[in-house]
Amino acid sequence: MRDAPQLPVRIGTRGSPLALAQAEETRARLLAAHPDLVPELVEIEVIRTTGDRVQDRPLSEIGGKGLFTKEIEEALLDGRIDLAVHSMKDMPTILPDGLAITCLLQREDPRDVLISPKAASINGLPHGAIVGTASLRRQALVLRARPDLRVINFRGNVQTRLAKLDAGTVDATLLALAGLRRLGLAGVATSVILVEEMLPAVAQGAIGIEARVGDTRMERLVAPLNHPPTEYCVRAERAFLAALDGSCRTPIAALAEISPDGDLRLRGQIVKPDGTQLFEAVRTGTLADASRIGFDAGIELRARGGDDFFTAVP
Repeated sequence: MRDAPQLPVRIGTRGSPLALAQAEETRARLLAAHPDLVPELVEIEVIRTTGDRVQDRPLSEIGGKGLFTKEIEEALLDGRIDLAVHSMKDMPTILPDGLAITCLLQREDPRDVLISPKAASINGLPHGAIVGTASLRRQALVLRARPDLRVINFRGNVQTRLAKLDAGTVDATLLALAGLRRLGLAGVATSVILVEEMLPAVAQGAIGIEARVGDTRMERLVAPLNHPPTEYCVRAERAFLAALDGSCRTPIAALAEISPDGDLRLRGQIVKPDGTQLFEAVRTGTLADASRIGFDAGIELRARGGDDFFTAVP
């Protein structure tokens, strides 16, 4: 790659502290993998997205996951940036023509955490306590465990949500452990929630790198950063989501894991937003069958839930 030091590598990202931490991690990994890259030429470009601008309404009301990626992907297609770094749980299952996820960094811990001055667990919260979350999945699973709790929309970056919690706006909130770790804030978690109690969002904890299809220079640059076990697990989970036609309007959870003997096991759920009904599917198979495993599980749950399962959004 003798041409690499002569040309910039422009990495596009959202401007939140977590997004910037993920972009900085990607930049550091690129420089470590390619000592011939000139550090000053590996640049981070902040792009403000619609999802960042509109903070007063749930994502389900303003268009869903694509609101965090649209402007970044436009910059990638226009050639203003060369790579885009995304939290994979924010990525729609269908990407724009000409773009592809070419690399997945090693996944962080996918579990959720509870943060609360009132209790060490969801079950320990006082009757009628207020829980803040922007996630329909978390809302549904909280209400399934504790129908007496009140769940309110709670958007903003991690620091904003923690400030609102400190101010007493809510009694508790839930965040991804992966994001807290990347920000050096894992210590604020009151407790880590077991996946048996709260299944994570699809691809939670995974960072994806998006590039233009056919950009061989970028493909070569990011290839050493790809983590195959993460790739297989995310592939299964996103196939599950695709089969359900999932978005921020649908409470969907899934986690794929690779067993010590090398098999892939997927557990997926669909939940009513009020937590009153939940269906679960489990599939096991080979890594090569990751997409089929996920898609089959999604088709099963779509049939069991029925066509109207996702229509009622509070």
